[in-house]
Amino acid sequence: MTSTSQSSNAPPPAVLLHGYGAGLGFFYRNFPVLAQWAGHRGSSVYALDWLGMGRSARVPFAVKAKRNDIAGRVAEAESFFVDSLEEWRQKMGLDKMTLVGHSLGAYFSTVYALKYPTRVNKLILLSPAGVARDPNYTMPSREVTDEGDAAATGSAEAASKAKIDEIREEQKAAKTQESRARKILTYLWEEGWSPFQVVRSTFVWGPMLIGKYSSRRFMGLTEEDTRDMHDYIMNITLAKGSGEYCISHILAPGAHARLPLVDRISELKIPITFVYGDHDWMDPEGGRQSVENLRQAGNGKGRTYVISHAGHHVYLDNVKAVNDLLVKELDRQ
Repeated sequence: MTSTSQSSNAPPPAVLLHGYGAGLGFFYRNFPVLAQWAGHRGSSVYALDWLGMGRSARVPFAVKAKRNDIAGRVAEAESFFVDSLEEWRQKMGLDKMTLVGHSLGAYFSTVYALKYPTRVNKLILLSPAGVARDPNYTMPSREVTDEGDAAATGSAEAASKAKIDEIREEQKAAKTQESRARKILTYLWEEGWSPFQVVRSTFVWGPMLIGKYSSRRFMGLTEEDTRDMHDYIMNITLAKGSGEYCISHILAPGAHARLPLVDRISELKIPITFVYGDHDWMDPEGGRQSVENLRQAGNGKGRTYVISHAGHHVYLDNVKAVNDLLVKELDRQ
């Protein structure tokens, strides 16, 4: 999405980067407002599918580092994604970008900024994965069991310690009440199984499983949007496995990063915004601590927000609040 009247003092383009196993289509309710922002500011907005995910090429994914070489495994897995993003930037002729990433896409966005710091204007991280150290209350099994309300309303508020503690208490309670089914899902995740492998291996039941997920997770969408979302998820899920196999190299048991971003992010000197849902399953303590680490390193441009009536998919659960916040943060100096 590019403005028809480019401005010489336009802000750098925004690049939307989806999460694990998703695709750029998940941002479809954010596109109209961001297109208006691009037109008003004389800039551009791009949305990409990570290499090996969405509708991008499903090239073979492999890590050569030995199992006990954690740093090597992480570096190889990260490079698969961030180097392909850098190759795309070069081909597009972009000097700097503002990266708007969700979940694992937010993790890779941050890693990209660490590797190519001169190419990133700012980071906007929506429910980012891999930030907090272990132990934390992140619960990946909730991705397939939580319900969402795409018709929710509310606002974005600066994340106070009390609000973060409130979210973590909810996460803690959910973890202690984890069902046997959830424990199995968590076990499979931790053992490096891709949830998409499970769906592909049960082809007959795959559409039904995806239908149950999409109708529960994206409640509030119109019947047509729900049907389109189901078809979209089914098509990208049944595609050949590729980038999805990164997960066991990036995340350790418990779904926390093997090399948490909270311990690396203070190297960055750019504005960084963390955004969590008030019913998120990503632990927001990592975002709060990251902002503090940035401050101690001399970067006072870190912020954390909580979106009301939203879970992990904040950009779909409370569209207006997130869209308003995105425009605000894209314009922030």
